[in-house]
Amino acid sequence: MSVDRQEETRRATNPLFNANRLKLGIFAHNCSNGCAISTAEGVLETTWANTKAISVLADRAGFEALVPVARWRGFGGPTNFNGSSFETYTWAAGLAAVTEQTAVFSTSHVPTVHPIMAAKQATTIDHISGGRFALNVVCGWFQPELEMFGAPIMEHDTRYDYAAEWLEIVRLLWTSEEEFDYEGRFFRIQKGFHQPKPIQRPFPAVMNAGGSAAARRFTAKYADMAFVVSHQDDYEQARAQGASLRRLAYEEFGRELQVWAKAYVVCRPTEKEARDYLHYYVEEKGDWEAVENLTRIMGLQSQQIAPAAMAAHKFHFIAGWNGYPLVGTPEQVVDGLQQIAALGIDGCLLSWVDYLGGIQQWNAEIMPLLEQAGLRRPLRR
Repeated sequence: MSVDRQEETRRATNPLFNANRLKLGIFAHNCSNGCAISTAEGVLETTWANTKAISVLADRAGFEALVPVARWRGFGGPTNFNGSSFETYTWAAGLAAVTEQTAVFSTSHVPTVHPIMAAKQATTIDHISGGRFALNVVCGWFQPELEMFGAPIMEHDTRYDYAAEWLEIVRLLWTSEEEFDYEGRFFRIQKGFHQPKPIQRPFPAVMNAGGSAAARRFTAKYADMAFVVSHQDDYEQARAQGASLRRLAYEEFGRELQVWAKAYVVCRPTEKEARDYLHYYVEEKGDWEAVENLTRIMGLQSQQIAPAAMAAHKFHFIAGWNGYPLVGTPEQVVDGLQQIAALGIDGCLLSWVDYLGGIQQWNAEIMPLLEQAGLRRPLRR
């Protein structure tokens, strides 16, 4: 089968490759609190009933993606933010069985899962979902988690060398009809073998995030979707990141690349009500101890960041993992998404304080406006 024909089979089953101008996803609803580092009432609790209900609502509304966070321990503070979580391969398998049209991701820390196991698990989910699986590859940055596994704490660029070998083996298992040997710096595979193959050909979609030179090159070479991480409402930074990644992917590797971002949603009947609630759950109810731990572990506090900029980082981390703010009325939320799409962003992952109530409101009040704005096509049921 030709490469073009294989891509056609992937596009036929995986909504990540549909024609919507701005694709949508739900982010981090496998973890306690989701993306809101807050003690406010209604924050997400880690129950299967919650994650299933949110996912089914997204599926029925035509969202393209369900993307979990791979988390093995929390960040302390009163919330122990993300301290309770579902493992992402088994989570994805469960959701693949109860959804019909949304792509279901697993987020995989490559130092914690052997590539042969990852390839088998991913293929199983791809079959359960009918070809809707996608893999979010994470190299591992949260040192206390890696220490739990006894995994080596690798130098930054070495992590991406390791991830490249890991993903090359996974893809060989997904595509090779014959046994193969692999001799690399980190892995040695003897007579590698894997059946059945994934439904998607040549293989399931891959997402990666990271802003360093090594991360950008890895994304450009291997990923179908780049998850760009910009600062709060710095739209021009996102435009530059996306354009640079697309150019690198095309010029160096002859590949096309989608660019995705994340945003947190606070939607109320009036802008004042939305901003008052944002102030309440961040300033009054925010878990500042947990966000202090998070930014320290990420190394942000060791960088030369002005105090005002650092305070803004922490505010937006509490509000929604440092995503873009979509705050206001339904019309203002849509205006914000139009701004994001105008930067060349293909997809946006969303979070709320109250995920279930938020997605119900989104489907009823915001999705029709997105269709009117031309960002999305009406859903065919």
